[in-house]
Amino acid sequence: MNSLHVVLVEPEIPPNTGNIARICGATNSVLHLVHPLGFRTDDRSLKRAGLDYWPSVTIKHHSSLEAFMSEAFGKELLYFSTKGKYIYTEAKFTPGCYLVFGKETSGLPPSLIEENIERCFYLPIWGKVRSHNLSNVVAICVYEAYRQLGIWDRPEDLHQS
Repeated sequence: MNSLHVVLVEPEIPPNTGNIARICGATNSVLHLVHPLGFRTDDRSLKRAGLDYWPSVTIKHHSSLEAFMSEAFGKELLYFSTKGKYIYTEAKFTPGCYLVFGKETSGLPPSLIEENIERCFYLPIWGKVRSHNLSNVVAICVYEAYRQLGIWDRPEDLHQS
């Protein structure tokens, strides 16, 4: 199975990143952290949120968004933002694709959204809040991606790389 890649652009809140690391560990997805981060990766609260799963997560660090984009050139990138054009269930996930999420306080850079609007997706909000929690959005999108990829039909693939 080609694992998904979860990309966090400049995450700011350690428990969110810890929870996302747990999601990646549970789904055999690769976690990409695009610097600068709003915390240190050895922060106790980050590790506490990831609990004993933290060492089981494949984490790749990128010095900047530009560095990540250069390294990911030619890869299938899907962007998630409150400013997305399409609902997340319309995303066409492919094996090994990259799911890109912005930082908690401001999301993805507007220029990145504008340049990639046809590959930019959102989760609907009909209540009175302005956004979802980042770790919840990542969980919903990762599991939707694996559902679309048919992982439920091949549960034995969950523990293979």
